[in-house]
Amino acid sequence: MTSKQRYPFLSITLHWLMLLLLIAVYSCIEFRELYPKGSEPREALKTWHFMLGLSVFCLVWIRLLLRGTTYTPVITPSLPNWQKHSAKFMHSCLYLFMIIMPLAGWLILSAEGNIIPFWGLSLPSLVAENEALAKTIEELHETTGMVGYYLIGLHAVAALFHHYVQKDNTLIRMLPWLSSK
Repeated sequence: MTSKQRYPFLSITLHWLMLLLLIAVYSCIEFRELYPKGSEPREALKTWHFMLGLSVFCLVWIRLLLRGTTYTPVITPSLPNWQKHSAKFMHSCLYLFMIIMPLAGWLILSAEGNIIPFWGLSLPSLVAENEALAKTIEELHETTGMVGYYLIGLHAVAALFHHYVQKDNTLIRMLPWLSSK
């Protein structure tokens, strides 16, 4: 494949890095349940959850910048319009997920009056301490998290469907191990 038939190297790298980060974010918050409340491992996993989530928040802006300033390889054979529109909608939902979820986490920590850890830094609170607000946002955060993970799964299934059923180049354009000729 030529370089114009694939996404730019940085776009591919960020795509897969962010998938790994999202897996790590989810794993940290799920594995924390294995430890008693207040224990050191549980608190460490929560801290990693926050920091990795905020890392996703930072990287998503770079991805959006790249998406707006670099080329998008053409899908061949061409897709029906309904698939083009549903793909745009799905990508918009995924980007919103990667923006809203970390912001919600930041708001939760702020409203709980907690420190917002980010790789050795303490980020400022976004809102004043408010336990009721923290509880409401936390419920939305958990629900949105589950919806987001289904969106990610649907995104992966769609890529595999395009590759194995429709036999187009949708998936190949984003695979990291193919070299450009």
